Amino acid sequence: MPSFHDDDAPADGIPSTAWHPPPPPTLQVPRIAVTEELMHALPKTDLHCHLDGSMRIKTILELAEQQKVKLPADTEDGLAKAIHKGEICKDLEDYLVAFDVTCSVLQTEEALYRAALELGLDAAAENVRYLEVRYAPVLHQARGLKLTHIIDSVLEGLRAAKHQTRLKYGLILCGIRHMSPESSLRLAELCVAYKNRGVVGFDLAGAEANFPAKEHRQAFQLILKNNVNCTAHAGEAYGPESIGQALHYLGAHRIGHGVRLREDGDLLNYVNDHRIPLECCPSSNVQTRAVDDMKAHPLKFYFDYGLRVTINTDNRLITDTTVSREYWIAHKELGLSLEDLTTVMVSGFKSAFLPFREKQDLLKQVNAEIESTLKAFEKKQLGR
Repeated sequence: MPSFHDDDAPADGIPSTAWHPPPPPTLQVPRIAVTEELMHALPKTDLHCHLDGSMRIKTILELAEQQKVKLPADTEDGLAKAIHKGEICKDLEDYLVAFDVTCSVLQTEEALYRAALELGLDAAAENVRYLEVRYAPVLHQARGLKLTHIIDSVLEGLRAAKHQTRLKYGLILCGIRHMSPESSLRLAELCVAYKNRGVVGFDLAGAEANFPAKEHRQAFQLILKNNVNCTAHAGEAYGPESIGQALHYLGAHRIGHGVRLREDGDLLNYVNDHRIPLECCPSSNVQTRAVDDMKAHPLKFYFDYGLRVTINTDNRLITDTTVSREYWIAHKELGLSLEDLTTVMVSGFKSAFLPFREKQDLLKQVNAEIESTLKAFEKKQLGR
C-alpha cells in the first residue's frame, strides 16, 4: 500500500502545506487605545504568584514589631531598599535573599492568614478573577508550626478574601530544589491529602543551578499518580535542559518562566505541540537578570510562534508590580496589541488548574466581561 506523506497532494485537492484550518472564533476587539486603566479593568488571572514575595511592606513592619523580629530596616523606604524592591539584582540568588526577610515574619498562623487575605484582596482590587498562590510550607516552621496548620491558615485567608470579593483561588504547594528530595516527597503527600480542599497543584521552586529537577521526581510521581496538577520553575536561571527535566522527569503540566526555552528549537516545538502553558513573569525576569532587559524578553516571540503564554507577577512586593502593570509593559515595551493581550488573558483562564467544566463556565463569563469592558471603553474613548 503506498504511503501518504504530509507533502503529498491528493489528485483533486491542494497541497497540505498550502492549507490551513480556519482560526478559532475570537473576540471582536475594537480599535481603541491601550491604556493602563483598560488593563486594570479587564478580567485577568495570576497563575504564578508567591505568597512570601507578595506581602504588603507595611504588614511586614507591623508583624515584625508584634513578633519582636529584627528586620534589616524599620521604615518602609529602608525595608524596600533592603529587599531590592523593584531593583535589578545581581542574579536569581541575590533576588531570593528577600525571602529571608518576608519569611521571618510568616511563622505564625495569624501572620500567614493575614498575608493570604491581603494578597487576595490586592489581586481582586485589580480585577484578577482567578489567583493561584504558591508557597513552600516547609519554610514556615521556624517557630514549630505544624505543616497542616501552615496550609490551613493560608487557605482560611484566601477563603476570607473570596467572601469579600469576586475572587476565585487555588493554592499550590512548593518543594524546594536545594532541599532534600525527601522534603519534597513529604510536601507532595500533603498536596495529595489537600486535593479538592483548596490545594490545586504542586511546584518545584528555588535556585536551578546545581539542583536538578530530576532529583525530586519521586515527589512528582506521587503527584501524578494521584491525578494532581503540577508545574515547575525551569529555564529561568538555567538552560533549556532544565525545562526538559521538568517535562520529562517531573511530568510538569506548566512551566514557570521558561525564558531559556528559545535556545532549544526542538523542545520549543514540543512545548508548543503539547500546548504546555508558560507562566511568564516579564518584570521579574529582568530583575533576576534571566533576560538582559525587557526588550530581550521572549514573550512576544513565544506568543507569535503560537505557544500558550500567560502573564503573571511572580512576586508583587519584591518586583513592585501588579498583573495590570505586567500587561501594560507587554504592550508598551514588547509590542503586544490589544487583541494579543486579550488572547493572553483568555489563555490564563484556559491554563488554570481548574476542573474542565468549571473552567468552561468561567471562560464564558470572562469572554462576556472582556467584550463588555472593551465596548464600554470604546464608547468612552469615542465620546459616544
